[in-house]
Amino acid sequence: MHKRRSPEPLDFFIWTVEDVGLWLEEINLGSYRQVFEDNGVNGEYLESLSMFTTEQILRFIRRCHMKWGDFITLCKELRRIKVACLKGEQEVRRPWWAPSCLSVVFVRVAKRNRQSRVVSLKLEP
Repeated sequence: MHKRRSPEPLDFFIWTVEDVGLWLEEINLGSYRQVFEDNGVNGEYLESLSMFTTEQILRFIRRCHMKWGDFITLCKELRRIKVACLKGEQEVRRPWWAPSCLSVVFVRVAKRNRQSRVVSLKLEP
């Protein structure tokens, strides 16, 4: 079976359920992949975790049958991605939809504006 490429960290808030599953494998939380898929956990949901109340967090942990340590790991990895994005430490790539003649300009502008998020479009099939 063809293995899909890992999702772009800068795009985590638009990750599909499948992208989240691939990311869970990367951070050694792959045992939760199926339960996250069953619960429809996508990037937008992960982004909203930071705004959850304690009660909502506890419900999420129960629904996904997560251990506390694994939930903390999940939160730390999400924070690492967000911080790297804001610091401009993520690799900047030309989006697939941009013409190659603009790639140098795109990368230069993206690096200059370190506080902005570079979002590539993802089209659902």
